[in-house]
Amino acid sequence: MNGFVFTLALTPTLSPGRGGIFIAFLDGPTPHDSIQRKKFIGWVPPLPRLGFSSRRLLRVKKILIPLQIGSMFGTESVMLKLGVNVDHVATVREARYRGLGHGEPDPVAAALVCEAAGAHGITAHLREDRRHIQDRDVWKLREVIKTRLNLEMANSPEIVAIALKLKPDIICLVPERRQELTTEGGLEVVANEKALTETRKKMSDAGIEVSLFIAPAIEQIEAAARVGAEFVELHTGAFAESFPNSAREDARPTSELPELDRLIAGAKHAHSLGLKVNAGHGLNYENLARLRQVPRLVELNIGHSIVSRAITVGLGEAVREMLALMEGYGEGRG
Repeated sequence: MNGFVFTLALTPTLSPGRGGIFIAFLDGPTPHDSIQRKKFIGWVPPLPRLGFSSRRLLRVKKILIPLQIGSMFGTESVMLKLGVNVDHVATVREARYRGLGHGEPDPVAAALVCEAAGAHGITAHLREDRRHIQDRDVWKLREVIKTRLNLEMANSPEIVAIALKLKPDIICLVPERRQELTTEGGLEVVANEKALTETRKKMSDAGIEVSLFIAPAIEQIEAAARVGAEFVELHTGAFAESFPNSAREDARPTSELPELDRLIAGAKHAHSLGLKVNAGHGLNYENLARLRQVPRLVELNIGHSIVSRAITVGLGEAVREMLALMEGYGEGRG
């Protein structure tokens, strides 16, 4: 890994009420150039033990340091990551080529395009009924993608066994019903805590992270923490369905959007329990602006909207447009 030039600067005027330190990788001669180009990592608490004055800048050259520099000082980067779900690419293929073992479009090729466009990970759901993603798809994805493979799956013995052999970077346990068009509702963790804990332990022993796809309900979040999952993925379907469908409604304050309030409260509570928070289901280019009000998010998993957009603008451009909408998540949040 190459070294980076970075600057530490006390900038209380740029972070009202925080008195924090601004940290940036410099691509210009001054910190201001970096700020203008948004090449920053985040805000961190003051470090009085270093003896900085309010006007002093410390420039350090060629330091080997990871990109998540904020974590060194007790904070996290606010960069919001995008995981692209390629299930619906496979849905189009299976509409014509189901049962043939080949066909187009190829979800693996689509995943590579998404990575090249800047996606931080690829999500694929290997359902028990194999309605879209097939076994050959997940094995090929594991072989070729360079980012992060998230395998969505039911807590069934067959799929658990496949996951333990496949070794994705992370699994996301979701509910499945054969009659549903897509995953509906969150996982019932409270009633299935023992079984989910057993699967979580198997995955942890195999070095696979575990996420649970749940509604933003306090009892489900607390049960997810007891299971020992590293992540929860908050189900945003109810939020998406209730999203304002006119400019006048879009002007409503957050207090009049109860599903958004639930997500905000759920994310805060999950974070307080030590869970990392992802979100997904029904997110698109219109409702994402509202979702940015939800704090502590690590990653969004989005599929249908990106694949739909790709029909008219191309897959790479669809991914880049979504990333642009996510840029700057967390800026100005206390």
